[in-house]
Amino acid sequence: MNDDFHYSISRRGFLAAVASVAVSASTRPGRASAVDERLIKVAPNKVRFTGPNGPATSAWAYDGTVPGPALRLRQGQPVRITVENGLEEDTTVHWHGIRLSNGMDGVPGLTQPPIKPGTSFVYEFTPPDAGTFWYHPHADSLVQLGRGLAGALIVEEREPVAVDRDLLWLLQDWRLASDGQIAGGFGSAMDASMSGRVGNVVTINGTVPADQSVKAGERVRLRLANGSLARIMALRFEGHRPVVVAIDGQPCDPHEPEGGRLLLAPAMRIDIVLDMQGDPGSRHAVVDDFYDGLAYTLTNLAYDNATPLRAHPLDAPVGLPRNPLPEPDLAGAERQQIVLQGGMMGGGKLAGVGGMMGMATPGMNGGAAWAINGMSMTGDGHAGMMPQFTLKRGATCHLTMRNETAWWHPMHIHGFSMLVLSRNGSPVPHRQWQDAVLLAPKDTVECAFVADNPGDWMLHCHIVDHQMAGLMTVFRVT
Repeated sequence: MNDDFHYSISRRGFLAAVASVAVSASTRPGRASAVDERLIKVAPNKVRFTGPNGPATSAWAYDGTVPGPALRLRQGQPVRITVENGLEEDTTVHWHGIRLSNGMDGVPGLTQPPIKPGTSFVYEFTPPDAGTFWYHPHADSLVQLGRGLAGALIVEEREPVAVDRDLLWLLQDWRLASDGQIAGGFGSAMDASMSGRVGNVVTINGTVPADQSVKAGERVRLRLANGSLARIMALRFEGHRPVVVAIDGQPCDPHEPEGGRLLLAPAMRIDIVLDMQGDPGSRHAVVDDFYDGLAYTLTNLAYDNATPLRAHPLDAPVGLPRNPLPEPDLAGAERQQIVLQGGMMGGGKLAGVGGMMGMATPGMNGGAAWAINGMSMTGDGHAGMMPQFTLKRGATCHLTMRNETAWWHPMHIHGFSMLVLSRNGSPVPHRQWQDAVLLAPKDTVECAFVADNPGDWMLHCHIVDHQMAGLMTVFRVT
């Protein structure tokens, strides 16, 4: 199992560790404000998705690996990340879920000039929130993400969390040809207008997963992140009761998912706590059963034969400290609405591209297949994109998103986290803040956020085929 650190902990030991961290921090004046310098190089490389004996697949990589290195940053500590572009095309990096200044958001044309081949760009920001985030391109997104450019970004809490292990599963899928190479055909009309480019090989942290080794009695924080282009996952941990403690990097009220099923769409992250209560030597499947009739075992939790670490679950709360998100003023909120339209079986009416498309296939030849409020913005973002709506800085926005299509859409907002208020008229429990909200066909979801971050911000579907084919808009905060 790919673990970032591994140690046994008792309640007394945990408290002692907290104390030692506090003492240690107090003896290093100025460390919290020191700039954390990083360098990331983007270049082609070869990877082995199916293990060391599998074929070498040509890919595009951050620092030579797919996924790229997991960047661990500290909450409130400034970071300066230099990105060098070794590709033969423009790129950028979007720091997905981080509430940062508009000029650091990584959308070419809209927030920054693209990083030209052979040049670099310096991103500077101070992460205000602890949690699980990720990074990926926002230039030629479909191809660059589909060829391997993605990595996890973890912002550590100011105080350690009481778990025995902190694990990351960056989940991705790949459409591989029979020779093990990434298949062509990016942006096909069928993918663009239907469910997107779903792959045929699923990896955890860049490799087809083997059994994940666990110990009886341990408590694990498992960070799940979906970096796929289009695959939606519904994960069941057989024989276990996962507790959701954060969604999209933001802590929520700890709760068990409905039916024990974790719904994870592209761009979403869910942090869970697992108390390993299986018997030594036992194996328990982790099953993805989102697509009807296509359930498969993603991996297995394989218990070693050692004596349980403890007889009973760790006696420590599982909740995470909340991040400093501004509370929406719902009574005085400005109401906005976006309506998702188009796609195959969606009637074909896209007012922004000339109304009815007749017999033409939506998304054909790189054209629009989708619209928001009747207007289609295709591609990755560019200069001069007119905002769908404008908010005054500090105002609360009550945003209604209505899906009139026959397809699922994880709608991602840049620069903000949204408090999810209701779904189809029913209140959403657990104080869930999200930057990617999954809408099922015909869903209506209401959210709210405080427009405290000025600039032009993207709001788009994170099934990347859908974004590229028109399911994208911009809003402005002045």
